Amino acid sequence: MARERQLSLSRRSLIGGAAATAGAVALTGTAAGTAAAATRDVDVAIVGGGLAGLTTARDLVAAGRTVAVLEARNRVGGRVVNLALANGGVTEGGGEFIGPTQDRIKALADSLGVATFTTYNTGKNLLYKDGKKTPYATDGLLGSVPPIDVAGLANAAIVQASLDDMAKQVPVGAPWTAPKAAEWDKQTFESWLNANAIVPSAKFLLDVATTSIFSAQPRELSLLFVLFYIAAAGNESTPGTLERLTDTANGAQESRFVGGSQQVPIKLAATLGDRVVLSAPVRSITKSGAKYVVTADGVTVTAKKVVVAVPPPLAGRITFDPLLPAARDQLGQRLPMGSIGKAIAVYDTPFWRADGLNGQVVSDTGAVRSTFDNSPPDASYGALMGFIEADEMREFDAASVADVKAAVLKDYATYFGDKAKAPTSFVLQRWDNEGFTRGGPVAYAPPGVLTEYGTALRTPVDGIHWAGTETSTYWNGYMDGAVRSGERAAKEVLAAL
Repeated sequence: MARERQLSLSRRSLIGGAAATAGAVALTGTAAGTAAAATRDVDVAIVGGGLAGLTTARDLVAAGRTVAVLEARNRVGGRVVNLALANGGVTEGGGEFIGPTQDRIKALADSLGVATFTTYNTGKNLLYKDGKKTPYATDGLLGSVPPIDVAGLANAAIVQASLDDMAKQVPVGAPWTAPKAAEWDKQTFESWLNANAIVPSAKFLLDVATTSIFSAQPRELSLLFVLFYIAAAGNESTPGTLERLTDTANGAQESRFVGGSQQVPIKLAATLGDRVVLSAPVRSITKSGAKYVVTADGVTVTAKKVVVAVPPPLAGRITFDPLLPAARDQLGQRLPMGSIGKAIAVYDTPFWRADGLNGQVVSDTGAVRSTFDNSPPDASYGALMGFIEADEMREFDAASVADVKAAVLKDYATYFGDKAKAPTSFVLQRWDNEGFTRGGPVAYAPPGVLTEYGTALRTPVDGIHWAGTETSTYWNGYMDGAVRSGERAAKEVLAAL
């Protein structure tokens, strides 16, 4: 089989990649401060201090405009956050990976002096299926495709090729205008897979790929949305492919940031200084004459224009006066967040490497069904990161940290042996339970949403503009999409001022 027709399974960049909204731990290294009782008058008020909002602010300030960035949490970064470890290191609790064609996040990181390093990918992956553990190489004929049966591999390759071909027919700027948009948007991805992934092992691969990319089950997703997401996994000169979404080498999980991905928004916020106001959740946006009054906890901002850079379902919790158009409000009601958590166990060394393993697992069971080696570039300690996603995350949303830890370490021991049972520390990030995110990595579209309400996604409402990774035409749901959306929103606002 040709390499491009192989289905490869790895893990996406957000939470793997998404990144655009309000944040969660303490901000360090910036001049931003918590909100004090104050009133500000600026050209543009920006709601959300993630990568989208901060990028919007950067470009507006560079053009000579005044801005205020109102961030709900006491840190910047949105779905991008570093978690402190007991040994003094950091790990990523949210978006962490970048890869080929993610040009805008790379350019931003370069401009801020944040370096990247290659995700550890030396050695064999593990497939755990039907109670059997199978190590497999990723540099042979099949690439990173798990070693399932021949019939399953053939079927999976046909399915992947079909999805890529269908995705080429979807305009990334307006997927609802695709020739078969109505047909594709009326069915779930699950129903399409049931008709096309007819070999059980092939269906297994596609199901794992789906939860890994969207943190949602195939039954929850519109086929049109999935095809758009594949089309968006590229740039203006390179078409998107499913393989680019799932691969580590040459894919969306290829590289990580030195010092953790939150270094990017932290350093970007530092360039904006006290224009960034933390602990200031926005409660209302009111039109008053020719201006808008944006009311947040502890601060009120008067502005000519507003950029809302939070996920659509969270934007819908803000009170707007006058009311938003019905289509925009209905859109926000219909785009749920995926369900995801990240569990990182820390060890004295990355002991799995000595066993010839790269720390990457694809599994059909357990709380954690995909893992990565999250160790630092110098391997001064070991870190195993596991994704808890979709149905599995929902099962643990109300569980204690101790119960989640026990389930995760049981899975790690199944995959990597008894040494995995005794980490030196353990950290858990449950995005479903974060008040200013409520899931991740992205707000996804169930059937019927894009064709009925998609045109409202980026359309300004008078002087209110929309940013956030969900509004990006390329790398929607990833850090790169967040940066792209901020750049686009800034251009819109500058043209309108």
